[in-house]
Amino acid sequence: MAAQLDIIEVKASLGINEAGEITGNAWVFAEPDSVGDVIGKGAFGSIPADLPILFQHDPTDIAGTWSEITATNDALTVKGMLHLDRPRSRSIRSMVQSGLIGGLSIGFRTIEAKQSGRNRVISNLDLVEVSLVRNPAHPKARVTGAKQFDLASAIAAALNRAAAHFSK
Repeated sequence: MAAQLDIIEVKASLGINEAGEITGNAWVFAEPDSVGDVIGKGAFGSIPADLPILFQHDPTDIAGTWSEITATNDALTVKGMLHLDRPRSRSIRSMVQSGLIGGLSIGFRTIEAKQSGRNRVISNLDLVEVSLVRNPAHPKARVTGAKQFDLASAIAAALNRAAAHFSK
């Protein structure tokens, strides 16, 4: 009897390119984070340009600048560049490339919110920063892309090939 293997799908793409360009989903709308916060698309209002990319929400550890922040139908998406003229930013890029760091987390000031069951529904906020973190509060707030380096897709492709091979 042949063992049945499930096909493994990796949804998040973790990576960053050599130039330091990074993209991701900073917040996925309509889904609570680990503390029960729910933020809708309209809560972000006017989004400031050139927010800092912090490491682990440390205001003294500025790694780069987010140049594009957009509220799509599904998520708050970000695109930016690490400041690779700084050794610390090159170190952070290496952590993202290795998969050690792959989460994003937003820093904000709540302007308006209401309680709905166990969730706090935030309807208005001021976005202050978006950090690269190891363990984001929102499980789907992840680095999603890079032009040249995509470790998760490579791993997913290898796992799917192996599963296909063993299911024959």
